[in-house]
Amino acid sequence: MTESDTSLRDRLVDAGVELLAAEGLQALTLREIARRAGVSHGAPRRHFPTHLDLLSAIARRGFADLAGRARGALDRETGGARAQVAALARAYLEFALERPGMYDLMFRHDLLESGRLGLRESSLPLFSLLTGLIATHGPGTDAPRVAGALWANLHGMAQLWRWRSLQLATGKEDFEALLETVLAAHLGPGDGR
Repeated sequence: MTESDTSLRDRLVDAGVELLAAEGLQALTLREIARRAGVSHGAPRRHFPTHLDLLSAIARRGFADLAGRARGALDRETGGARAQVAALARAYLEFALERPGMYDLMFRHDLLESGRLGLRESSLPLFSLLTGLIATHGPGTDAPRVAGALWANLHGMAQLWRWRSLQLATGKEDFEALLETVLAAHLGPGDGR
């Protein structure tokens, strides 16, 4: 692939990321991404044979960003495994709330189902990290099952928080207390941090 091919590929993904942030998932058409990248509507097909291939490349950017945030959160956390799970969970929720369009795209099952598109390789390391931290926190637990339940709880919490349902139901505008309740349900009580 030539430098200009890589440049065009990156421009298309950049345009998709920007469009997603500005207008949401429903706006991610090949035609609109091409228009924003300043190329013909057929140009994306040279690099992305299908619409799902381009969406997958955009989602990989989201997974890379989320992974970077997770690493940063864990690097700043000096506590044990439970505190690290809390930092990872907080980073996940903050990402979901700050980048709702990207978050929605990243967890579309129809994209993740295709191994050909490579999203499993982008998404599973974060789940493996969570599973490892849970195993360290509670040796002898079924860490993948606990991680799956915690992830499902966090995902639901993120969605309900974005829709303002949880704020209405709990009367709170900060998710920290609710996050601690979620963590306690899956990991046991914390140390009060």
